Amino acid sequence: MNYPGSFARTRPDHPAVIMAESGRVITYRELDERSNQLAHLLRDRGLRRGDHIAIFAENHERFLDALWAAARSGLYFTPVNSHLNADEAGYIVDDCDAKAIITSTAMATVASEMLPHLSRCEVRLMFDSGNGTAVPDRFESLEVAVAPYPTTPIADETQGTGMFYSSGTTGRPKGILPPLPDEAAGDVTPVSEAMRVLWGIGPDTVYLSPAPLYHTSPSSCCMGVQRYGGTAVVMERWDPEAALRAIEKYRVTTAQFVPTMFVRMLKLPREVRERYDMSTLDYVLHTAAPCAVEIKQQMLDWWGPIIHESYAASENPGYTAIGPDEWVQHRGSVGKAQWGVIHIVDDDGLECPPGEPGLIYFENAVVTYEYHKDPGKSAESRHSAGWWSVGDVGYLDDEGYLFLTDRKSHMVISGGVNIYPQEIENLLIMHPKVLDVAVIGVPDADLGEQVKAIVQTGDPSLWGPDLEAELLSFCSAHLARYKCPRSVDFIDELPRLPTGKLYKRLLKDRYWGDRPTRIV
Repeated sequence: MNYPGSFARTRPDHPAVIMAESGRVITYRELDERSNQLAHLLRDRGLRRGDHIAIFAENHERFLDALWAAARSGLYFTPVNSHLNADEAGYIVDDCDAKAIITSTAMATVASEMLPHLSRCEVRLMFDSGNGTAVPDRFESLEVAVAPYPTTPIADETQGTGMFYSSGTTGRPKGILPPLPDEAAGDVTPVSEAMRVLWGIGPDTVYLSPAPLYHTSPSSCCMGVQRYGGTAVVMERWDPEAALRAIEKYRVTTAQFVPTMFVRMLKLPREVRERYDMSTLDYVLHTAAPCAVEIKQQMLDWWGPIIHESYAASENPGYTAIGPDEWVQHRGSVGKAQWGVIHIVDDDGLECPPGEPGLIYFENAVVTYEYHKDPGKSAESRHSAGWWSVGDVGYLDDEGYLFLTDRKSHMVISGGVNIYPQEIENLLIMHPKVLDVAVIGVPDADLGEQVKAIVQTGDPSLWGPDLEAELLSFCSAHLARYKCPRSVDFIDELPRLPTGKLYKRLLKDRYWGDRPTRIV
């Protein structure tokens, strides 16, 4: 058996969770007992196998209680982005057909405003975030509600799974609905088994989770670590120096980051970066977005050959992986397929030759999922041959290594030429005055679209024509002319999710306005 119950018996006092900032430790005994009590409550309130719950909370120890209660009760769990407003979050809770919502006093104001969306949520539990906020009307204290229930497992334990929502960077988020597993609650999952094989996860693993638990990978990977008796160190919020401090303090062995986090750590002053001991790290994974080659190389130079990369998606139609030594020989690649067969397809549905970009599909006979309540989007994600795509663009080289170029929806078509913003963004982020950058297409009466860079700097006093000219010249020195931005705008902060994903839709809306079409 591989879940908290087995380790509650064999190593009850071993840390299952450590909250990085507060230092609060949750043992396997505590995690097992608390998730059992919540599972009993959900059963008692009428939730049965295949029903849905929503979790709307900040990174908190009780978040893991909720995940495991669902995972051992045969329920679907949907974590909801804690930065959404009431209508945005309420849309997801309503759309996922949740019969229960688990939230926190830190979310009390937004959660109360969500009540019009919670008509089907007969169970509304709110745990104490320690912020002095009382549980509002029409919600129950989670701690009080679960107290009468047994700390032993429910009689009909079966494995549940997540129904995560797309980030909504190009429109309304959509639920990704996989089939409910038939396995027992304590059986390994595909994610945990991949972690064991590729990451070497085991009982001595100390895993740093720096991203929000509402995202697919952090929650799945924390649970994967706990299926093998390791410790998940959960950062309450992302901060580059705090991540380094947590690695040293908790002697972290394994960590997962997104490229934006690498950039923020590399932008720290050298004396700050050198202040902390990174020697316990032996496996670091980055995923979620393409990483600029120069950023990856700088991280390898800093931390050594321990940085691995994977390309996957919440839909999980397949994935690739590449290790540090292999990456040096294939710089910029996200690796070869480890699960599924990759096909690169052009706009006519035909396979592209090596080196030619196209839509990435995975052929995988064991994958089945659909977009919840959206058969149109489900159909769009399938190739006529039965392959699966999440809309990313890339190419294969002659040896079968995959290289990402961008998402299809982000592509700029200027004068009939396809331009992939990721390449330009990867270049501009290397400029010492650039803290963050997005490249989008904006209206152009002649070309249809022109390329614009939107730049965030550490020092806003630098904004102006001189820096714009410097950045345009920097691009001209490294890129073909047609790829270079025509202009640069400056912004206080780009609209990124804490996971590192960029809300490009919000940026585009500023320039395209209320136009009925984005064809000029």
